Amino acid sequence: MKNIHIILVETTHPGNIGASARAMKTMGLYSLRLVNPKIFPSADATVRAAGADDILSEATLHETLADAVGDCKFVYGTSTRKRNLQCEVLSPVSMAGEISKFIYDNVNIGIVFGRERTGLTNTELDLCDKMIAIPANPAFSSLNLASAVQIVCYEVMKAFSVNEQTTMIDMPKVIPVERAELERFYAHLEQCLIDVEFLDPDKPRRLMRRLKQMFNRIGMDQNEYNMMRGVLTAIQEKIRQR
Repeated sequence: MKNIHIILVETTHPGNIGASARAMKTMGLYSLRLVNPKIFPSADATVRAAGADDILSEATLHETLADAVGDCKFVYGTSTRKRNLQCEVLSPVSMAGEISKFIYDNVNIGIVFGRERTGLTNTELDLCDKMIAIPANPAFSSLNLASAVQIVCYEVMKAFSVNEQTTMIDMPKVIPVERAELERFYAHLEQCLIDVEFLDPDKPRRLMRRLKQMFNRIGMDQNEYNMMRGVLTAIQEKIRQR
């Protein structure tokens, strides 16, 4: 599970970082990425890690979520907020079952947790392929950050322990697309839509957000990504010729 990265966005209290590291280590996950934490490193984080300070010492710092997930080929975001745009929402069990299929592949997977009070912004959620919703009491659904990390990591550990004896010999080889490449595709798609005058940059409305949600939901492998970039380039070339 070395390629599964727990990503905490703008964590306010350093103790929550330490407690999350402890939750990770008890479930066999070791890669922690921190996006612009308010206080880190911190003695509070080390104390709350309770022996998982090796995870803290190896944690990487990032200025933006886009940077933190740039090398990830699948990104899952945790959120309880209802959104107007459609996005596939999974339980922790379903999410863990999906990512366990890549047990033998060198595929980076990011699992993102937002701020303690406000969670993830819509822009940050747009960087995620799917959402994770932890079932909870509707009348009191607020979860401590480290508790949410513990639940998700527990389901990942369970899924991998079940699937580690299986083989993927009969499964077709699929190479997912890294998030940074996907963002370049979105920029290319937006420019192409402007070139064909389908998108008005002065009045973009929600077109690109809807398109991003659609492609995130479908998912592209590397061959499909290369094909789509070629299609967009061909369209732009025809426009220039005319």
